[in-house]
Amino acid sequence: MIAIRPAAERGRTEIDWLDSRHTFSFGEYFDPRHMGFRALRVINEDRVVPGAGFPTHGHRNMEIVTYVLDGAIAHKDSLGTGSVIRPGEVQRMTAGTGIRHSEFNHSEDEPLHFLQIWILPEKDGLPPGYEQKSFAKQPGALRLVGSRDGRDGSITVHQDVDIHAAVLRTGDAVDFAPAPDRHMWVQVARGAVTLNGQALRQGDGAAVSKEPSLKIVAQEDAEIVLFDLA
Repeated sequence: MIAIRPAAERGRTEIDWLDSRHTFSFGEYFDPRHMGFRALRVINEDRVVPGAGFPTHGHRNMEIVTYVLDGAIAHKDSLGTGSVIRPGEVQRMTAGTGIRHSEFNHSEDEPLHFLQIWILPEKDGLPPGYEQKSFAKQPGALRLVGSRDGRDGSITVHQDVDIHAAVLRTGDAVDFAPAPDRHMWVQVARGAVTLNGQALRQGDGAAVSKEPSLKIVAQEDAEIVLFDLA
């Protein structure tokens, strides 16, 4: 079963420095039909103008994953971390018992485009933590970028979830065989693909359950993120 979440139906926050599209309920956007999927709670597609960003604010009991598409994020947090996150790098911040951080467009000239992903942790009260890793983009292949056990060099996410990413050129196809009783969410970060023959474009998402296999084919150059969830 595949249920498509069209990009055009997402919530939206638009202010002078931020254009954010919300796949699931977030902030002032509330839709009881779209409160998340399994442990996946937030997928925001954010665009930030040069030099602007999110001032210092707090989070608790959430795994926050940042996936940059264009530009770079300047990150600072209450753990003393100061970093810049660029395309090809993935960040995980464990909010746990409480963490404060800021995120700004690192450039004074170029816009920033990224996905902010929130995943419910397997338990509350975890120690706050930060991790950032770089992943070489291998066109035409799924790459594991996040997992519960940090295997294959992925970031560690404190939940039973595998996060895969792929950069696809037109005509590329990737196959994914989920284990029994798993559930997938496919998010199209850019471009256009088909998922088991169903068309998806940038910003579209798809909830997948009880499908023995997935075949994703790029109809144009594309980038996708696939979540494999309990």
